[in-house]
Amino acid sequence: MTKPHVHASHPQVIARLKRADGHLRTVIEMIEAGRPCPEVAQQLQAVESAIRNAKQALIHDHVDHCLSGHADYDRDELKAITRYL
Repeated sequence: MTKPHVHASHPQVIARLKRADGHLRTVIEMIEAGRPCPEVAQQLQAVESAIRNAKQALIHDHVDHCLSGHADYDRDELKAITRYL
């Protein structure tokens, strides 16, 4: 079993993802209620933005952690995660 991989940014990332979850639930409710497409698209943009911001925060924190000397890392792992930026 591997040890937990926790960074300082994880609480903020979780908060961003919970915000995205709330936006996504709103989108579903809006579609079910027959709301106008421009309003739905606006909420979908909010979901996409929240997820993108969470992903970037997670990756940037991981890279910073690896490069600061606080963790053992290999070049392949670093290259692998940065492709998601």
